[in-house]
Amino acid sequence: MSNQALNELRTELFGLSKGDRAELALELISSLDGPPDDGVAEAWDQEILRRLAEVDAGTAEIIDRAEFSRRLRERVSKV
Repeated sequence: MSNQALNELRTELFGLSKGDRAELALELISSLDGPPDDGVAEAWDQEILRRLAEVDAGTAEIIDRAEFSRRLRERVSKV
């Protein structure tokens, strides 16, 4: 696609509503992903249920937002 055609398309797309642009963005990003791996959705469902059970049982380590941010900054700084 030429730069001119791309710029014309971009101009037209930015004229869409915010909701329509968000929907289109999601579709475009999804089109870049390959097919989902077998069993991933089920594995995430099981992990979510496991974590919820830990919270309900009182065995989960609960941290506040400040601690989460500190840990995240620490991890990012190591990359």
